[in-house]
Amino acid sequence: MDLVVNARRAYAYTGGKVFDDALPCIVFIHGALHDHSVWNLVARWFAHHGHAVLAVDQPAHGRSEGPPLASVEALADWTLALLDAAGVREAAFVGHSMGSLVALEAAARAPERATRLVMVGTAYPMKVSDALLATARDHPLRAIDMVNAFSHSTFAPKPSFPGPGMWLHGSNRALMRRIQAGANRGGWQGNLFEHDFRLCDAYAGGLDAAARVRCPATLVLGARDQMTPPRATREIAAALKARSAMLPAGHALMTEAPNAMLDALRDALR
Repeated sequence: MDLVVNARRAYAYTGGKVFDDALPCIVFIHGALHDHSVWNLVARWFAHHGHAVLAVDQPAHGRSEGPPLASVEALADWTLALLDAAGVREAAFVGHSMGSLVALEAAARAPERATRLVMVGTAYPMKVSDALLATARDHPLRAIDMVNAFSHSTFAPKPSFPGPGMWLHGSNRALMRRIQAGANRGGWQGNLFEHDFRLCDAYAGGLDAAARVRCPATLVLGARDQMTPPRATREIAAALKARSAMLPAGHALMTEAPNAMLDALRDALR
């Protein structure tokens, strides 16, 4: 579904169903150098089981017009403006990695609009190593390969996602390369990989945001996650009084453990 947010085109995948703003809404927010497609399984399930779904492409990612925004806080404001454009008053916010910080900030900025908060593959603070930031700046394609290695806990999960024959490392690598190459279509000149990772590294408002969240919160974590290890969630989990679900996966939870991911979200959003 195409929308206009802050006078620019924005895209949200609706899970294969016509969007109905009268249904309970779930907003899915992707992570760094990703787009709405990382949510395709869970977005389709919820769209076909009584929910209105908006799996967004953030500015300069996927089908949404750029330029990219300058902070997690700005992305949270953009997400709330997207809800306004879609005619949605209340929604559950579900975010992965960088998107989990955006979901947290959006739920804090408009607590009366947040029905649930689910932070997937998250950590706070979400610091990025100097080595990865430098590689993202100087050799982004090499950094994409590094992130793929860190994000997946196995080389070739069986039967793989969405079915036998799919290669998780290769498909995620192709997605990240496509998003990186497409970021400059609207005239913005920059390195989207470095940009996204610096947003994660710079975000410092998590505990203040958690204090303003009023809805139930759940963390969905990968037991073998090297990008955002579960031990880095203790402070934010306590601040949110959040429940936690631990899945047998790395950082790429949606593809490494798709059925467990769906079960965790069904439980969190029940």
